[in-house]
Amino acid sequence: MAVSFERTIPILRMFSVEKAKEFYVDYLGFQIDWEHKFPEVAPVYMQVSRAGLVLHLSEHYGDATPGSSIYVQMCGIEEFHRELTARNYGYLRPGLDQTPWNTRCVNVTDPFGNHIRFNEPLT
Repeated sequence: MAVSFERTIPILRMFSVEKAKEFYVDYLGFQIDWEHKFPEVAPVYMQVSRAGLVLHLSEHYGDATPGSSIYVQMCGIEEFHRELTARNYGYLRPGLDQTPWNTRCVNVTDPFGNHIRFNEPLT
């Protein structure tokens, strides 16, 4: 059987489940698929998703480095930008920019310093 890679799921470090939900669910429009926690005092590991994009968010030390960047290729970036702008999130007002590599881009930074670069290729 040939090697086949089926999906990449980035893991992003978080330090507050409450702030993560405010950002990823309330602001970006993701849904929480599941949360995992061993005993009550253990860190949370959770999965969020939206329209085929799946992210893992972890409070576990060593799972990821704060300040990481991920590049997301998407369709519908103008509508996505309008959604974000309409939510009036107090901590972020991303623009809709054209990049030198011929995409339209919305850059966001989560409360933990992670960067997500949403890009739609120009046709």
